[in-house]
Amino acid sequence: MKITFIGGGNMASALIGGLIKRGYSPSKIHVVELSKDRCAELHTEFAVRAGSDLDVAVAHCEALVLAVKPQQLREVVTQLAPLLGDRLVISIAAGIRTQDIARWSGSQNIVRCMPNTPALIRSGVTAMYATPAVNPDHCQRAEAILSAVGSTFWLDDEVLLDGVTAISGSGPAYVFYFIEAMQQAAYELGLDEEQARQMVLDTFIGASKLAQSSKDVDVATLRARVTSKNGTTEKAIKSMDANRVKQDIVDAIHAAAARSKEMGDELGKDV
Repeated sequence: MKITFIGGGNMASALIGGLIKRGYSPSKIHVVELSKDRCAELHTEFAVRAGSDLDVAVAHCEALVLAVKPQQLREVVTQLAPLLGDRLVISIAAGIRTQDIARWSGSQNIVRCMPNTPALIRSGVTAMYATPAVNPDHCQRAEAILSAVGSTFWLDDEVLLDGVTAISGSGPAYVFYFIEAMQQAAYELGLDEEQARQMVLDTFIGASKLAQSSKDVDVATLRARVTSKNGTTEKAIKSMDANRVKQDIVDAIHAAAARSKEMGDELGKDV
């Protein structure tokens, strides 16, 4: 399968790197990127073809990955429309619905995905939705591309992608935010920067691994096991509960999901 990436940013780089690490030939990958400097970087790093000519890149591919910003997607897809034919189109743009991509492109052969930034180290998670027109072979092709950078799962309802965007798409930022807070507390309690960073990151990694390996135990139970009565952890949890920390996080994720829907409404409407 020959793949063309439209856009050569971080997520495209992550996917290209993951594919090549799996043994995929760089000769089968083409990147369309307007920046000459970025084209040179991609060629140097991955030995893939990179340039600004849409016609050439699309003519020699079987699958297209739309890896541009959501605000640029309409213009890009409109330019691609006469070139698509029955090629598989994979969009990783947040918020933009398949019905709008189909309207701009004239194609129904679309898989919409929501990866996240840990894909950069091949530890991402990607939710995927295929329109009814996408055949099983094309679904397998899309999954082969996205699974190169982490785990994947399919959704039956595209509406769920707004929630996925809010949870896994934006989720790394929430984790980093909590890490920032714990590191700040560590500094205030007298630890130096290196100690604070190592301790907090190792705590997150260790707790995540424990949760992942404890398949028959939910995280509420794991939390309770750390929370001894009248102990230090209970004091911290009570403070967070009093300040509605958990509910504020839930509310924030709902706000992110609502924004994903708004983006779809705004960027998908006719001008």
